[in-house]
Amino acid sequence: MTAERMEWSSVRRRSMLAGVVSAVGGAVAAGGGSARASGRPLGLGDYRLVNLAHVNDPDRTNVYPGDPEFTLTTVTTVPEHGFYLQYVSQGEHTGTHWGAPAHFNADQPHADELDPEDLFLPAVRVDVRERAARDADYEVTVQDLQRWEKRHGRIPREAAVVLWTGWQDRWGTPAFYNFDEHGQMHQPGFSPAAVEWLVSTGRLGRRGALGTDTFSPERALDAEYRVSKLLYREHRISLEVLTNLDRLPEQGAHVLVGGVVNRRGSGSPASVYAFVPRR
Repeated sequence: MTAERMEWSSVRRRSMLAGVVSAVGGAVAAGGGSARASGRPLGLGDYRLVNLAHVNDPDRTNVYPGDPEFTLTTVTTVPEHGFYLQYVSQGEHTGTHWGAPAHFNADQPHADELDPEDLFLPAVRVDVRERAARDADYEVTVQDLQRWEKRHGRIPREAAVVLWTGWQDRWGTPAFYNFDEHGQMHQPGFSPAAVEWLVSTGRLGRRGALGTDTFSPERALDAEYRVSKLLYREHRISLEVLTNLDRLPEQGAHVLVGGVVNRRGSGSPASVYAFVPRR
């Protein structure tokens, strides 16, 4: 990397961090948080940092059927070599991960073609655990989202709309797959109509995300991945196999998505952090 590119990269990182403070600070101010009430300047201390990612562990990580096997191999150890190192073998969508627009649309951006702002979004959580417990194939409807807005307010533009289905509690067990006797997987998700509504009304905007604690934003019965194909237009991304959604509020938080950015990547195993305002 040239000196000029290193300097530009450093400027972008500093700018992004400043944006994190400014954006989440604005969310607290808009929501009447404690910092606004006291009249003092906002800072990172006004937020809780919540980890929304599972630990990648070959003994527990459920791998999507057909994806590459996930392995960790010890290459060197401190006693023998003076340092510890593992070799990681996995697909780009192993464990908690994010998907890039090119994952389902050949004419859309790859992971390395996105901007930092595409990975930092206001977040809302939609709790569908009761419906998903009754019907593992449940599809979230437009009416579900409209009822959510009546209770919690309008979904912010360019938001990460995250489904809390309860599947996070199944992680690391066969119940996460929820196969039937015919080998069909059953998991809930968004309906195509709900995603069309989010897109057409500008709630997802040019950049935004759908999130879930399951493998995919659509239900597992949708072999055509209709929701993903709708989502991955422009710079919109998916956040999949999330956890700790019980610690994510219905509104007011922001999510910051990290991970290895591969050349022409379809996404990446992710670190996903929520900035949650202290009330």
